[in-house]
Amino acid sequence: MKSVYKKILLTGGRAPATLELARAFHRAGHAVFMAESLRGHLSEPSNVLAQNFLVPPPRQQTREFLDALETIVRENKIDLVIPTCEEVFYVALGRERFPAFVEPLEKLRTLHNKWDFIELARGLGLPVPETILIVTEASLRSAWNRWPRLVIKPVYSRFASRTLIQPTIEQSRSAISFDARWVAQEFVAGEQVCTYSVCHNGRVAAHTAYRSDFTAGQGATILFRHVNHASTFDWVKKFVSAISFTGQIAFDFIETVDENIFAIECNPRAISGIHLLAHDPRFPETFLDADAPCVIPSDNFSVQLWTGMLVYGLPAALKKRQFKKWWDAFTSSRDVIFRDDDPLPALLQFRSIFYYLQLARRENISPLEASTFDIEWNG
Repeated sequence: MKSVYKKILLTGGRAPATLELARAFHRAGHAVFMAESLRGHLSEPSNVLAQNFLVPPPRQQTREFLDALETIVRENKIDLVIPTCEEVFYVALGRERFPAFVEPLEKLRTLHNKWDFIELARGLGLPVPETILIVTEASLRSAWNRWPRLVIKPVYSRFASRTLIQPTIEQSRSAISFDARWVAQEFVAGEQVCTYSVCHNGRVAAHTAYRSDFTAGQGATILFRHVNHASTFDWVKKFVSAISFTGQIAFDFIETVDENIFAIECNPRAISGIHLLAHDPRFPETFLDADAPCVIPSDNFSVQLWTGMLVYGLPAALKKRQFKKWWDAFTSSRDVIFRDDDPLPALLQFRSIFYYLQLARRENISPLEASTFDIEWNG
Protein backbone atom coordinates (compact mmCIF):
# COMPACT_ATOMS: atom_id res chain seq x y z
CA MET A 1 0.00 0.00 0.00
CA LYS A 2 1.33 3.45 -0.93
CA SER A 3 2.20 5.51 2.13
CA VAL A 4 0.66 8.91 2.78
CA TYR A 5 2.57 12.15 2.32
CA LYS A 6 5.65 12.23 4.55
CA LYS A 7 8.29 14.74 5.53
CA ILE A 8 11.72 13.19 4.95
CA LEU A 9 15.01 14.58 6.27
CA LEU A 10 18.07 13.34 4.38
CA THR A 11 21.66 13.83 5.50
CA GLY A 12 24.75 13.56 3.30
CA GLY A 13 23.62 15.87 0.48
CA ARG A 14 27.16 16.04 -0.93
CA ALA A 15 26.75 12.58 -2.50
CA PRO A 16 25.13 12.03 -5.91
CA ALA A 17 23.29 9.04 -4.40
CA THR A 18 21.64 11.33 -1.85
CA LEU A 19 20.53 13.76 -4.55
CA GLU A 20 19.08 10.80 -6.45
CA LEU A 21 17.19 9.68 -3.34
CA ALA A 22 15.87 13.20 -2.74
CA ARG A 23 14.53 13.36 -6.28
CA ALA A 24 12.89 9.94 -5.90
CA PHE A 25 11.06 10.95 -2.71
CA HIS A 26 10.00 14.22 -4.32
CA ARG A 27 8.57 12.44 -7.37
CA ALA A 28 6.63 10.18 -5.02
CA GLY A 29 4.94 13.23 -3.50
CA HIS A 30 6.88 13.55 -0.24
CA ALA A 31 8.47 16.73 1.15
CA VAL A 32 12.25 16.44 1.22
CA PHE A 33 14.50 18.35 3.63
CA MET A 34 18.30 18.20 3.68
CA ALA A 35 20.82 18.60 6.53
CA GLU A 36 24.50 18.95 5.58
CA SER A 37 27.68 20.26 7.18
CA LEU A 38 29.22 21.11 3.80
CA ARG A 39 28.34 24.58 2.55
CA GLY A 40 27.56 24.60 -1.17
CA HIS A 41 27.09 20.83 -1.36
CA LEU A 42 25.86 19.05 -4.49
CA SER A 43 22.17 18.82 -3.48
CA GLU A 44 21.84 22.34 -2.05
CA PRO A 45 20.61 24.06 -5.24
CA SER A 46 18.17 21.28 -6.16
CA ASN A 47 14.59 22.42 -6.67
CA VAL A 48 13.25 19.22 -5.06
CA LEU A 49 14.27 20.36 -1.56
CA ALA A 50 11.68 21.98 0.65
CA GLN A 51 14.54 23.40 2.73
CA ASN A 52 18.28 22.92 3.20
CA PHE A 53 19.92 23.21 6.63
CA LEU A 54 23.59 23.84 7.33
CA VAL A 55 24.50 21.79 10.42
CA PRO A 56 27.69 21.39 12.50
CA PRO A 57 30.22 18.77 11.30
CA PRO A 58 29.23 15.37 12.77
CA ARG A 59 32.78 14.17 13.34
CA GLN A 60 34.18 17.30 14.97
CA GLN A 61 31.00 18.55 16.73
CA THR A 62 28.90 15.45 17.32
CA ARG A 63 26.75 16.79 20.15
CA GLU A 64 25.96 20.02 18.28
CA PHE A 65 25.18 18.03 15.12
CA LEU A 66 22.66 15.84 16.94
CA ASP A 67 21.12 18.85 18.68
CA ALA A 68 20.66 20.51 15.29
CA LEU A 69 19.00 17.42 13.81
CA GLU A 70 16.65 17.14 16.78
CA THR A 71 15.65 20.80 16.39
CA ILE A 72 15.04 20.40 12.64
CA VAL A 73 12.91 17.29 13.23
CA ARG A 74 10.84 18.97 15.95
CA GLU A 75 10.29 22.32 14.24
CA ASN A 76 9.48 20.83 10.82
CA LYS A 77 7.53 17.80 12.05
CA ILE A 78 9.84 15.41 10.20
CA ASP A 79 8.49 11.86 9.90
CA LEU A 80 11.78 10.07 9.16
CA VAL A 81 15.50 10.87 9.11
CA ILE A 82 17.47 8.90 6.51
CA PRO A 83 21.28 9.18 6.71
CA THR A 84 23.15 8.24 3.57
CA CYS A 85 26.93 8.74 3.96
CA GLU A 86 29.27 8.01 6.89
CA GLU A 87 27.40 10.45 9.10
CA VAL A 88 25.13 7.42 9.53
CA PHE A 89 27.26 6.44 12.55
CA TYR A 90 26.71 9.80 14.23
CA VAL A 91 22.98 9.78 13.40
CA ALA A 92 22.85 6.35 15.05
CA LEU A 93 23.93 7.99 18.31
CA GLY A 94 20.74 10.05 18.23
CA ARG A 95 18.28 7.38 17.13
CA GLU A 96 16.46 7.60 20.47
CA ARG A 97 15.95 11.36 19.97
CA PHE A 98 14.21 11.29 16.58
CA PRO A 99 12.82 8.70 14.11
CA ALA A 100 15.71 7.47 11.97
CA PHE A 101 16.16 4.68 9.44
CA VAL A 102 19.31 3.38 11.08
CA GLU A 103 20.51 0.60 13.37
CA PRO A 104 22.19 1.17 16.78
CA LEU A 105 25.82 2.23 16.62
CA GLU A 106 27.21 -1.03 18.00
CA LYS A 107 25.66 -3.04 15.19
CA LEU A 108 26.88 -0.57 12.56
CA ARG A 109 30.36 -0.52 14.08
CA THR A 110 30.70 -4.29 13.63
CA LEU A 111 29.70 -4.06 9.97
CA HIS A 112 31.94 -1.07 9.20
CA ASN A 113 35.03 -2.58 10.83
CA LYS A 114 36.68 -4.72 8.16
CA TRP A 115 37.99 -7.28 10.66
CA ASP A 116 34.82 -7.59 12.73
CA PHE A 117 32.70 -7.92 9.59
CA ILE A 118 34.82 -10.76 8.24
CA GLU A 119 34.65 -12.55 11.59
CA LEU A 120 30.86 -12.11 11.74
CA ALA A 121 30.33 -13.41 8.21
CA ARG A 122 32.66 -16.35 8.79
CA GLY A 123 30.77 -17.21 11.96
CA LEU A 124 27.56 -17.29 9.93
CA GLY A 125 29.14 -19.78 7.51
CA LEU A 126 29.25 -17.33 4.59
CA PRO A 127 32.24 -17.26 2.21
CA VAL A 128 34.85 -14.55 2.86
CA PRO A 129 38.59 -14.41 2.10
CA GLU A 130 41.09 -15.76 4.61
CA THR A 131 41.96 -12.76 6.79
CA ILE A 132 44.47 -11.91 9.54
CA LEU A 133 44.33 -8.93 11.91
CA ILE A 134 47.59 -6.96 11.67
CA VAL A 135 48.61 -5.36 14.96
CA THR A 136 52.35 -6.08 15.14
CA GLU A 137 55.32 -6.72 12.89
CA ALA A 138 54.99 -10.41 13.76
CA SER A 139 51.39 -10.59 12.50
CA LEU A 140 52.44 -8.87 9.28
CA ARG A 141 55.22 -11.44 8.77
CA SER A 142 52.72 -14.21 9.52
CA ALA A 143 50.46 -12.98 6.73
CA TRP A 144 53.34 -12.86 4.28
CA ASN A 145 54.43 -16.38 5.23
CA ARG A 146 50.88 -17.64 4.79
CA TRP A 147 49.98 -16.23 1.35
CA PRO A 148 52.13 -15.48 -1.70
CA ARG A 149 49.70 -12.72 -2.73
CA LEU A 150 47.67 -10.58 -0.36
CA VAL A 151 45.69 -7.37 0.16
CA ILE A 152 46.32 -5.04 3.10
CA LYS A 153 43.98 -2.29 4.31
CA PRO A 154 43.02 -0.43 7.51
CA VAL A 155 40.02 -1.76 9.40
CA TYR A 156 38.46 1.70 8.91
CA SER A 157 38.84 3.18 5.44
CA ARG A 158 36.85 4.20 2.40
CA PHE A 159 37.20 4.45 -1.41
CA ALA A 160 40.06 1.89 -1.18
CA SER A 161 42.26 4.99 -0.73
CA ARG A 162 44.77 3.20 1.55
CA THR A 163 44.31 -0.33 0.25
CA LEU A 164 47.46 -2.11 -0.91
CA ILE A 165 46.78 -4.78 -3.55
CA GLN A 166 49.58 -7.34 -3.90
CA PRO A 167 52.22 -5.06 -2.35
CA THR A 168 55.79 -6.05 -1.66
CA ILE A 169 56.69 -6.63 1.98
CA GLU A 170 58.74 -3.41 1.89
CA GLN A 171 55.70 -1.47 0.64
CA SER A 172 53.60 -3.04 3.40
CA ARG A 173 56.04 -2.11 6.15
CA SER A 174 56.34 1.49 4.97
CA ALA A 175 52.55 1.95 4.67
CA ILE A 176 51.37 0.36 7.91
CA SER A 177 51.38 2.23 11.20
CA PHE A 178 50.87 -0.18 14.09
CA ASP A 179 49.08 2.45 16.18
CA ALA A 180 46.03 1.65 14.01
CA ARG A 181 44.60 -1.76 13.21
CA TRP A 182 44.91 -3.23 9.72
CA VAL A 183 43.84 -6.47 8.08
CA ALA A 184 45.64 -8.67 5.59
CA GLN A 185 43.54 -10.82 3.27
CA GLU A 186 44.52 -13.55 0.88
CA PHE A 187 44.33 -12.04 -2.60
CA VAL A 188 41.40 -13.55 -4.52
CA ALA A 189 41.64 -13.12 -8.28
CA GLY A 190 38.39 -12.25 -10.02
CA GLU A 191 35.90 -9.51 -10.84
CA GLN A 192 34.37 -7.17 -8.27
CA VAL A 193 30.61 -7.18 -7.79
CA CYS A 194 28.95 -4.51 -5.64
CA THR A 195 25.50 -4.79 -4.07
CA TYR A 196 23.14 -2.31 -2.42
CA SER A 197 20.02 -3.18 -0.45
CA VAL A 198 17.27 -1.60 1.63
CA CYS A 199 16.17 -3.90 4.46
CA HIS A 200 13.54 -4.18 7.18
CA ASN A 201 14.06 -6.56 10.08
CA GLY A 202 16.25 -8.86 8.00
CA ARG A 203 14.05 -8.79 4.88
CA VAL A 204 15.39 -7.29 1.65
CA ALA A 205 12.97 -4.67 0.29
CA ALA A 206 15.14 -3.34 -2.56
CA HIS A 207 18.27 -4.75 -4.14
CA THR A 208 20.69 -4.23 -6.99
CA ALA A 209 24.08 -5.56 -8.04
CA TYR A 210 26.61 -4.14 -10.48
CA ARG A 211 30.17 -4.74 -11.62
CA SER A 212 33.03 -2.24 -11.27
CA ASP A 213 34.00 -1.94 -14.93
CA PHE A 214 35.02 1.72 -14.62
CA THR A 215 36.30 3.28 -11.40
CA ALA A 216 37.88 6.45 -10.04
CA GLY A 217 41.26 5.05 -9.10
CA GLN A 218 41.01 1.60 -7.54
CA GLY A 219 37.93 2.40 -5.47
CA ALA A 220 34.71 4.24 -6.38
CA THR A 221 32.68 2.91 -9.31
CA ILE A 222 31.61 5.53 -11.89
CA LEU A 223 29.49 3.39 -14.27
CA PHE A 224 26.56 1.43 -12.89
CA ARG A 225 24.80 -1.33 -14.82
CA HIS A 226 22.44 -3.66 -12.98
CA VAL A 227 23.13 -7.38 -13.24
CA ASN A 228 20.96 -10.17 -11.89
CA HIS A 229 23.52 -11.91 -9.71
CA ALA A 230 21.84 -14.75 -7.87
CA SER A 231 24.76 -15.90 -5.70
CA THR A 232 25.50 -12.47 -4.19
CA PHE A 233 21.79 -11.82 -3.68
CA ASP A 234 21.50 -15.13 -1.83
CA TRP A 235 24.55 -14.21 0.31
CA VAL A 236 23.02 -10.83 1.19
CA LYS A 237 19.65 -12.31 2.10
CA LYS A 238 21.25 -14.87 4.42
CA PHE A 239 23.44 -12.24 6.09
CA VAL A 240 20.80 -9.56 6.73
CA SER A 241 18.31 -12.20 7.90
CA ALA A 242 20.82 -13.63 10.37
CA ILE A 243 21.44 -10.24 12.00
CA SER A 244 17.86 -8.93 11.52
CA PHE A 245 19.18 -5.80 9.81
CA THR A 246 17.12 -2.66 9.17
CA GLY A 247 18.49 0.13 7.02
CA GLN A 248 20.67 0.52 3.94
CA ILE A 249 23.54 -1.89 3.45
CA ALA A 250 26.09 -2.56 0.73
CA PHE A 251 28.71 -5.23 0.10
CA ASP A 252 31.74 -5.66 -2.12
CA PHE A 253 32.33 -9.16 -3.49
CA ILE A 254 35.00 -10.84 -5.59
CA GLU A 255 33.73 -13.43 -8.08
CA THR A 256 36.33 -15.93 -9.27
CA VAL A 257 36.51 -17.42 -12.75
CA ASP A 258 34.72 -20.53 -11.47
CA GLU A 259 31.89 -18.28 -10.13
CA ASN A 260 32.68 -18.63 -6.43
CA ILE A 261 31.99 -15.43 -4.48
CA PHE A 262 33.73 -13.93 -1.46
CA ALA A 263 32.49 -10.87 0.43
CA ILE A 264 35.45 -8.59 1.11
CA GLU A 265 33.79 -5.72 2.99
CA CYS A 266 30.53 -4.13 4.08
CA ASN A 267 29.21 -0.55 4.05
CA PRO A 268 26.13 -0.16 6.31
CA ARG A 269 24.93 2.93 4.46
CA ALA A 270 23.84 4.15 1.06
CA ILE A 271 26.09 3.74 -1.97
CA SER A 272 25.72 4.50 -5.66
CA GLY A 273 23.49 1.48 -6.24
CA ILE A 274 20.66 3.90 -5.44
CA HIS A 275 21.04 5.25 -8.98
CA LEU A 276 19.88 1.91 -10.40
CA LEU A 277 16.77 1.77 -8.21
CA ALA A 278 15.56 5.35 -7.92
CA HIS A 279 13.84 5.46 -11.33
CA ASP A 280 11.34 2.85 -10.08
CA PRO A 281 8.34 4.66 -8.53
CA ARG A 282 8.05 1.89 -5.92
CA PHE A 283 11.53 2.50 -4.53
CA PRO A 284 10.71 5.26 -1.97
CA GLU A 285 8.10 3.00 -0.40
CA THR A 286 10.78 0.46 0.51
CA PHE A 287 12.01 2.93 3.15
CA LEU A 288 8.56 3.68 4.54
CA ASP A 289 6.70 0.36 4.36
CA ALA A 290 8.29 -2.68 6.01
CA ASP A 291 6.02 -4.93 3.95
CA ALA A 292 6.64 -3.31 0.56
CA PRO A 293 7.35 -5.81 -2.27
CA CYS A 294 11.03 -6.21 -3.12
CA VAL A 295 12.16 -3.80 -5.87
CA ILE A 296 14.87 -4.96 -8.31
CA PRO A 297 15.94 -3.01 -11.44
CA SER A 298 15.46 -4.35 -14.94
CA ASP A 299 18.42 -6.08 -16.57
CA ASN A 300 21.17 -3.90 -18.05
CA PHE A 301 19.70 -0.59 -16.85
CA SER A 302 22.75 1.67 -16.62
CA VAL A 303 23.74 5.15 -15.44
CA GLN A 304 27.06 6.97 -15.07
CA LEU A 305 28.89 9.76 -13.33
CA TRP A 306 29.54 11.79 -16.48
CA THR A 307 32.47 13.79 -15.13
CA GLY A 308 34.02 10.68 -13.59
CA MET A 309 33.80 8.80 -16.87
CA LEU A 310 35.63 11.64 -18.61
CA VAL A 311 38.25 12.37 -15.94
CA TYR A 312 38.97 8.78 -14.84
CA GLY A 313 37.23 6.36 -17.19
CA LEU A 314 38.49 7.68 -20.51
CA PRO A 315 42.24 7.81 -19.65
CA ALA A 316 42.03 4.30 -18.13
CA ALA A 317 40.21 2.98 -21.20
CA LEU A 318 42.81 4.48 -23.54
CA LYS A 319 45.63 2.98 -21.47
CA LYS A 320 43.99 -0.46 -21.60
CA ARG A 321 43.01 -0.06 -25.27
CA GLN A 322 39.32 -0.30 -24.37
CA PHE A 323 38.05 2.90 -25.98
CA LYS A 324 35.14 1.16 -27.72
CA LYS A 325 33.98 -0.35 -24.42
CA TRP A 326 34.18 3.09 -22.80
CA TRP A 327 32.41 4.79 -25.72
CA ASP A 328 29.57 2.29 -25.79
CA ALA A 329 29.03 2.73 -22.04
CA PHE A 330 29.38 6.52 -22.18
CA THR A 331 26.87 6.94 -25.00
CA SER A 332 24.29 4.46 -23.65
CA SER A 333 24.09 5.60 -20.01
CA ARG A 334 22.47 8.74 -18.59
CA ASP A 335 24.27 11.01 -16.16
CA VAL A 336 23.17 10.58 -12.54
CA ILE A 337 23.39 14.30 -11.70
CA PHE A 338 21.99 16.26 -14.64
CA ARG A 339 18.22 16.58 -15.07
CA ASP A 340 16.40 18.90 -17.45
CA ASP A 341 13.87 19.74 -14.74
CA ASP A 342 16.53 20.16 -12.02
CA PRO A 343 19.70 21.46 -13.73
CA LEU A 344 21.42 23.48 -11.00
CA PRO A 345 23.12 20.59 -9.12
CA ALA A 346 24.96 19.65 -12.32
CA LEU A 347 25.77 23.24 -13.26
CA LEU A 348 27.06 24.11 -9.77
CA GLN A 349 28.64 20.79 -8.78
CA PHE A 350 32.16 22.18 -8.93
CA ARG A 351 31.51 24.44 -5.92
CA SER A 352 31.93 21.51 -3.53
CA ILE A 353 35.02 20.31 -5.41
CA PHE A 354 36.71 23.67 -4.79
CA TYR A 355 35.88 23.31 -1.09
CA TYR A 356 37.48 19.84 -1.03
CA LEU A 357 40.62 21.21 -2.69
CA GLN A 358 40.90 24.00 -0.13
CA LEU A 359 40.36 21.60 2.77
CA ALA A 360 42.86 19.11 1.34
CA ARG A 361 45.54 21.79 1.17
CA ARG A 362 44.79 23.03 4.70
CA GLU A 363 44.78 19.56 6.29
CA ASN A 364 47.51 18.08 4.05
CA ILE A 365 45.21 15.27 2.84
CA SER A 366 44.00 14.16 -0.58
CA PRO A 367 40.88 15.76 -2.12
CA LEU A 368 39.19 12.35 -1.88
CA GLU A 369 39.93 12.19 1.86
CA ALA A 370 38.72 15.78 2.19
CA SER A 371 35.31 14.77 0.80
CA THR A 372 34.62 12.80 4.02
CA PHE A 373 36.81 14.72 6.47
CA ASP A 374 33.87 16.02 8.54
CA ILE A 375 31.65 12.94 8.40
CA GLU A 376 33.88 9.86 8.40
CA TRP A 377 33.80 7.36 11.25
CA ASN A 378 37.03 5.66 12.30
CA GLY A 379 35.87 3.80 15.39
